Amino acid sequence: MTNDKNDSVTITDVTLREYGQNISAEYLHIFTPEIRVEIALQLIDAGMRNIEILSCVHPKISPAMNKEALQKITQGLGRINEVNLITLVPNRAGYNTFLTLELGPNCYNHTMGVFFSAIEAHNIANLGRPLKETIEEYKQIMRDASSHNIRITGYISAAFGYFEPENGVLIKPDIDEVNTYINLLLDLGVATVTLSDLQGVANEERTREIFESILNKRAGSEVNKLGYHPHHVSGKAAVSNSNIAYDLGIRRFDSSLGGTGGCVTGAPGNQHTEMLVDFFHSSGIQTGLNKTKIFSLKEMVNNELYSKITLNKD
Repeated sequence: MTNDKNDSVTITDVTLREYGQNISAEYLHIFTPEIRVEIALQLIDAGMRNIEILSCVHPKISPAMNKEALQKITQGLGRINEVNLITLVPNRAGYNTFLTLELGPNCYNHTMGVFFSAIEAHNIANLGRPLKETIEEYKQIMRDASSHNIRITGYISAAFGYFEPENGVLIKPDIDEVNTYINLLLDLGVATVTLSDLQGVANEERTREIFESILNKRAGSEVNKLGYHPHHVSGKAAVSNSNIAYDLGIRRFDSSLGGTGGCVTGAPGNQHTEMLVDFFHSSGIQTGLNKTKIFSLKEMVNNELYSKITLNKD
């Protein structure tokens, strides 16, 4: 399943949400809501139309995502109809926060992101409970959200495998189960389903194997609803894997400025937004993004944000 490289892709920047989840309380004076609003507005100015902006998680896990900060960011950005702002909701409490902040279509018009793992061990480590319980609660949440016309997007974590640190074993997903989860999310009304290699466990060969196994069981129109979210210790390796996904028909990709972010369960950073944009533009593939502005923004946040936190940590 090979496509000529002559069409466009959609890139979702996850800098503010993923990086925010990994900022400890002692650095919140640097990573302020005002800074996050500024970065989001500059991403929009550079042409970004899909941004993961918030996560309704408990502030003990992610201090930067406390309700006061979420409210400041939401109000600072306001309602931006031409941009798909995505807020992750991990559970019922998160959904209640989503509603309390008026993030639905009648006010700020965010898309709600729901996520669970393809592998039981990771779902327990990441969400604190078995996969079955997570899915059952999400069914209730998503049905209620749909009744309020809230847009929903879905994510399947560890879709390429999960290296369990306690046992030092790489657990591989059951592809039939992954396809079942994709079907479940689509049936419940999600617009897109993004498959995540959260630990960067897949090389090019494994990436091709997983995507081919999934896509061979799906109708052509459904391919357009699938996305790819790679983490990797090597930014180049993540982009190479994205090239494989693109060749197989995937047109939706997640990335982060400077490759920052990770996972509370332990994961390397994301693929770099600027590297991904550069790769696609060099290949003649349109992203709708201003490459110069993306690279300038990456330098700004590196100098004014990431490097200050890194230096303080040292």
